[in-house]
Amino acid sequence: MTTILPDDGELSDAFRAGGEHALRAVYERWSSLVYSLALRALADPAAAEDVTQQVFVKAWQRSTSYDPTRGPLGAWLVGITRNCIADALNDRRRHASAADPDVVEETTPAPEPAFDLAERALVAGELDRLDETPRRVMRLAFYDDLSHREIAERLDLPLGTVKSHIHRSLARLRTRLEVIE
Repeated sequence: MTTILPDDGELSDAFRAGGEHALRAVYERWSSLVYSLALRALADPAAAEDVTQQVFVKAWQRSTSYDPTRGPLGAWLVGITRNCIADALNDRRRHASAADPDVVEETTPAPEPAFDLAERALVAGELDRLDETPRRVMRLAFYDDLSHREIAERLDLPLGTVKSHIHRSLARLRTRLEVIE
C-alpha cells in the first residue's frame, strides 16, 4: 500500500505545528536520505540506524525551531544529520582512545572533514547533472546558505520557481541516494 504524502509546504507547516502524522510523513520522505548519509560517513549500518533515529528525535523535539524561510525541511534535516554524524564519530574516537590510544590516530577519521568530503562529492556530482538554473539555485541554497527569497532576488526569479527548483532537485537527490544505497 502506497501512502500519499503531502507537498513539502503542507508537510513543513504540519511538522512545525507538531502533528504526529507529519512526523511519520517526514520520516517516510527523508529517512532514506538521512540513513544513506550516515551510512556513507560511518560505514556501519547499526551506527547509521542509530544516527537516523537520533536525527528524527532531535527534529521532532526542535520542530518549532525549523524556519522554512531559511531553507527546505530536507536541508534542515541534513544539517541535523551532519551534527549527529559528527557526534557519532567523536564518540567512536573517544571510545577507541580509551581502549588503545595509539590505534586512534591510525583508524579514526576526522569527523567533519570525512563527512564533508563525502557529502560534497555526492552533492557536487548530483548538482552537475542538473540544468543550469536549478544548479545555480541549489548552489545558492546549500553552499551560500541563502533563503528562498534571497535566491529569487539574486537570480531575478519568482519565489515559486525557486521553491520548485529546490523541491525537484531535492527529490532527484533523494531518489539518486536511494538507488545508490
